[in-house]
Amino acid sequence: MIAGIIGATGYAGSELTRLLAGHPKLEKLLLSSVSFEGDRIENVYPNFLGRISAALLKPEEVVREADLVFAALPGGVGEDFAKAAVERKIPFIDLSADFRFDDDEETFRAWYGKAYVHPELRKFSVYGLPELNRKRIRELAAAGPVIIGNPGCYPTGASLGLFPALAKGLAASGAGPVIVDSASGITGGGREPQRSYHFPECSDSVSPYKVGAHRHTPEISRNMEMMAGEAASPPETKFPAPSLVFTPHLAPMNRGILSTIYIPLKKDSGIHEGRPRPPAAGTEALAAEIRQLYLDFYRDEPFVRILPAGIYAATNRVRQSNYCDISVHLDHSGSMLIVVSAIDNMVKGAAGQAVQNMNIVMGFEENSGLAAIPALF
Repeated sequence: MIAGIIGATGYAGSELTRLLAGHPKLEKLLLSSVSFEGDRIENVYPNFLGRISAALLKPEEVVREADLVFAALPGGVGEDFAKAAVERKIPFIDLSADFRFDDDEETFRAWYGKAYVHPELRKFSVYGLPELNRKRIRELAAAGPVIIGNPGCYPTGASLGLFPALAKGLAASGAGPVIVDSASGITGGGREPQRSYHFPECSDSVSPYKVGAHRHTPEISRNMEMMAGEAASPPETKFPAPSLVFTPHLAPMNRGILSTIYIPLKKDSGIHEGRPRPPAAGTEALAAEIRQLYLDFYRDEPFVRILPAGIYAATNRVRQSNYCDISVHLDHSGSMLIVVSAIDNMVKGAAGQAVQNMNIVMGFEENSGLAAIPALF
């Protein structure tokens, strides 16, 4: 199989290059970069010396010759390439937000300030969070050309932390919003320099940004609604999704996203077979039951790890891996579920999830090229 990457010299594109270079099913990798066209990837990223040697081609050459194309481009740039891929009947995996909202152009326009260039392409597109949409991804891929809207980094960590509680109806409606506080590494801002990412600006400091107005808010909210409704268990049960308050923070680290998620619990959470929740003194037993619920929910997911009691999710334990680690906690009163999720924003939050989607679309083992143990140090 020949895979192509358009935008191979950005952070996400270079991470894709690194991961795909070790993929057992790949025969050839075609790379493109508008900024460095005609150069070689190993000159732009010397860490590839001796392992990857490839000229940086025109994007059109990549689409013309590859069996599957990844686009790691700014939003609003990749739709023409997606159209060309559909015409060639090959899969297209887009790491921007252009295909994350399916046919909901109104939401996309409101939060991203752009209209769809080719709205007709949405009949081929699917939101690419495997833990939510794996079945639909496979069905669309089997039916013909498919466009994958690879999820955003913040929505990936937040959604995976929320899904079991929403699907099982643990969240209280009307008791206040779900609150998601997330801290991301600097690579989340991309390779193009901005003042806030300069070392003197971000070193030794954690700061919020885009408070109450981050573009990933509607993506997280949409995922919450899908899981609370369509994926509820049993299927005929419909639990209303709570509202959301999302605040991102910039943390002085290269990689990682840590999300702390606060979920108000129903008075009868449903996991005690209709009996009321135990008093605060019994919160340890309740936490154990909810942790087991999370374990059962993700039992067959290769990249979600529910941590044992007493171990907190942390970004250094998922570094350079496609894992999402989740730890489950309760506040002292037993009325608030506190879930902590950790991902590598460049892997499960971007390139690794894109490779995971490629594996699903192409019928490969889902962990192909993604089985590395996290780098702790």
